[in-house]
Amino acid sequence: QVQLVESGGGLVQPGGSLRLSCVVSGTLGAVYSMAWYRQIPGKDREWVATIGSRGTPNYAGSVKGRFIISRDDPKSAVYLQMNNLKPEDTAVYYCNQAPPQSLWWGQGTQVTVSS
Repeated sequence: QVQLVESGGGLVQPGGSLRLSCVVSGTLGAVYSMAWYRQIPGKDREWVATIGSRGTPNYAGSVKGRFIISRDDPKSAVYLQMNNLKPEDTAVYYCNQAPPQSLWWGQGTQVTVSS
């Protein structure tokens, strides 16, 4: 059974940076497109960024130009470099396939952007 563990969240000031990591237990199949999602309490989970099996990235408009998604298949890992963070980026961040698989959701990692 696949298990995903996200890490790297924390408290950061506006304009700061964080790098999130997602490690997939088992083999991260190169055929999978992977994505990052985020959720604010009381709101639906929203898509942030996707990286295709060949490394092609796509970003939500709200993070384009600030976030960078990457993957390391031999390490079964997916990363999200977040730069120029804004208070509205505050959320719990999750990784999953794209489209997401219901049984793959992990615990997520909390990102708080505040001065």
